[in-house]
Amino acid sequence: MFDVVGLGNSCMDLLGTVPRIPGPDDKVELSDTSRQGGGEVGTALACLAKLGSETAFVGKVGDDLTGTFIKDDFNKYGVNTDNLVIEPGSTSPFSIVMVEECSGQRTIIDCGKTVSDLNPEEIQPGLIEKSHYLHLDSWHREAALIAAMRARSTNIPVVLDADIPAYDSEITKLIQLTDILISSQPFARLFTKTDDLDASMDHMVKLGPTIVMVTLGKYGVLCDAKGERFITPAFDVEMVDTTGAGDVFHGAFIHGMLRGWELKKSIEFASAVAAIKCKKMGGRAGIPTFAETLNFLRGRETKYFNNA
Repeated sequence: MFDVVGLGNSCMDLLGTVPRIPGPDDKVELSDTSRQGGGEVGTALACLAKLGSETAFVGKVGDDLTGTFIKDDFNKYGVNTDNLVIEPGSTSPFSIVMVEECSGQRTIIDCGKTVSDLNPEEIQPGLIEKSHYLHLDSWHREAALIAAMRARSTNIPVVLDADIPAYDSEITKLIQLTDILISSQPFARLFTKTDDLDASMDHMVKLGPTIVMVTLGKYGVLCDAKGERFITPAFDVEMVDTTGAGDVFHGAFIHGMLRGWELKKSIEFASAVAAIKCKKMGGRAGIPTFAETLNFLRGRETKYFNNA
C-alpha cells in the first residue's frame, strides 16, 4: 500500500548559475553547477518521500547513464521504482537549467529524449488501486488517462499538475478525470484563453475538479473549493532558485492532505516547503524534512502553525 503513486515525468537536470539569461549571439559562463533529479511528478514524489510519505513512481527511462542516475536518485529519496520501465537503446529525459544569479528565476532547455511513452499495459496490476492518491502530469497521456479512470473507479483522488507542457487539445479529458487540479498561471492563461484569473478559475471549475488552484509564484496561490475562493500568500525568503518550486508544492500539499489536515492548512504547509526549497539550487536539494518545515513555520505569521 502506497500513500501516493505518481505517473509521469522524471528527468535529470544539469543546473548552473548565470549572471543573466543569455540572448541571441550572447555568451555567459555556467557556474556552481549541480546535477539533480527533476521532472514534475518525479520531484513531487521525492518531496513526499522526504516529508515521510510512502511513494511509488510509474514511468519510463532509457538504459543510458541518465536513466541510471534517475533511478538511483529516486532510491536516495526512498521512492519505490519497481514500476520504472527501462527501455533498451533509448535516451532518457535530460534538461539544462540556467538560474539567473540576481533573481533566482530560471530558463530550462529540454535536451530531448527518444524513450517511448509508457503503455497502459505496463502499469502494474493493482498498483493504482493500492494507493491513497494518484498524482499525474502531462506525460504518458494514454497511460495517465487509464490510470485516472482506474483511480476514479475505486474512489482514489486524482491530482494533476498542469503546466505549459501539458497544454494540448486532449488535456481537457484528463482535467475532467481530476479531483484536484493545480495549475501554473501560464497554463491557466493559455488553456482558458484569458488573463482574467477569476474567469480562468470559473472555466476550470466547470470541468469537474472539486479543488482548483493556480500557483502565482511570489504572489502565492489562488484556490477555489466548493465555491469558496481565496488566496494564500507566499512566504518571503531569500531566493536562490525557483526550479521545482511548483513540483515541491504539489508533493507537500498532498502530504498535508494525507495527514488529514484541512485544505487551507495543507496549502500553507505546501507554501512553506516550496519557499524553503527556493533557498537552494535545484528542484530537490533544498527539499526540507517535515521537522525542518515546522521549524521554519514557528514564529512566522501563520494561521495554522503558530503552536507547531
